[in-house]
Amino acid sequence: MTDTVRAPRAHRKVDLRARAWPGLEHPPTGPRARLAARIARRLFLAAVSRLDVTVHVGGQTHGRGGPVMVVTDPDEFFLRLGRDQLIGFGEAYLTGAWDAEDLSGFLTVLAAELPTLIPDRLQRLRGLVVRKPPAEEVSSSANSRDNIAHHYDLSNELFELFLDPTLSYSSALFEGDEPLEVAQRRKIDRLLDRAGVGAGSRVLEIGTGWGELAVRAAARGALVRTITLSVEQKRLAEQRIAAAGMGDRVVVELRDYRSVVGQYDAVVSVEMIEAVGWQYWQTYLETIDRVLAPGGKVAIQAITMPHDRMLATRHTYTWINKYIFPGGFLPSVQVIDEITREHTTLRMTAAHPMGSSYARTLRLWDEAFLAASDRVRALGFDDTFVRMWHFYLEYSRAGFASAYLDVHQLAFERGDDD
Repeated sequence: MTDTVRAPRAHRKVDLRARAWPGLEHPPTGPRARLAARIARRLFLAAVSRLDVTVHVGGQTHGRGGPVMVVTDPDEFFLRLGRDQLIGFGEAYLTGAWDAEDLSGFLTVLAAELPTLIPDRLQRLRGLVVRKPPAEEVSSSANSRDNIAHHYDLSNELFELFLDPTLSYSSALFEGDEPLEVAQRRKIDRLLDRAGVGAGSRVLEIGTGWGELAVRAAARGALVRTITLSVEQKRLAEQRIAAAGMGDRVVVELRDYRSVVGQYDAVVSVEMIEAVGWQYWQTYLETIDRVLAPGGKVAIQAITMPHDRMLATRHTYTWINKYIFPGGFLPSVQVIDEITREHTTLRMTAAHPMGSSYARTLRLWDEAFLAASDRVRALGFDDTFVRMWHFYLEYSRAGFASAYLDVHQLAFERGDDD
């Protein structure tokens, strides 16, 4: 273990195994909350009236017809929405103030129209209303360990309940009606091919996961150094690597990407740049540039959003930040290209979109998670957590199904002018 990684703090902002969920026990109160609720009601009902959804609120029906949302507690729903906007929207789902049988279908309609749900004249006031990410969750070298622990150190057993046997927690790459496991291995092999990984390659993987990519790279004859900030992932990854007979070819380190040393023929990273946070994208890409050997190649899989939406939302604290990925933020392909061109010798040579594969991956994860919900509870997670995780998976799926989000496999080489 490197001394750049410190032990996690003894507490977290949200205890995901808690029986009491701070902020969820009671909706907002007071005159300001009631005023914000009235404004939220008008804006929400005006927005859904233009959408292909059916929303039942207080005995009335709104929308043009489509996936159904039932607001079971209008007072609580609008109080939460008024005070905390999209965070409140998600929290109202956790408390049961609203529900939807086809949750993904309903959220997909909203995601497709998200930039236009609020009138333009009010969008300009966004900075005065939305919450800013807390400083202690910005993914600095001091905070990153806690941010990663919040999600990835929950329980290896939890992730084993809904992931496929490869334990790949990122988008698969489907080409037909094959099992998820096959599509996950195709994704990995495509990245390794893009990075030119073969016999004798010195490979750096930023973000170990549970070790599947490292195993497949080692099976090609590569020597792999893979880094993670998750104690739980490191433990299980090392077990899986040893079981695959690759322990002599793979080293797993608990290390921050900023402290990586050495030279590597290939650098690969799967859905790690999202956890870096926009403040550190340049540092992340400069680090890759620094450790890449002459003639080396880079392959990154990244969840992305449109460039204009990235610029508009990068100072926004979201439900996903609060409950799922503290400090995370999605880049655009454009900003990655701009940073590499302006600050590194790397040049993007390919950008392969595969968002429809992610929507399918998330659907399969959510189905498996719901089927295993009793076993999730047996691990010590409560009903609120089960509802939260279901919302997270379907909320994410809606982003890809609506094309509001995408995921790309990006390839880089040294520029000809460098």
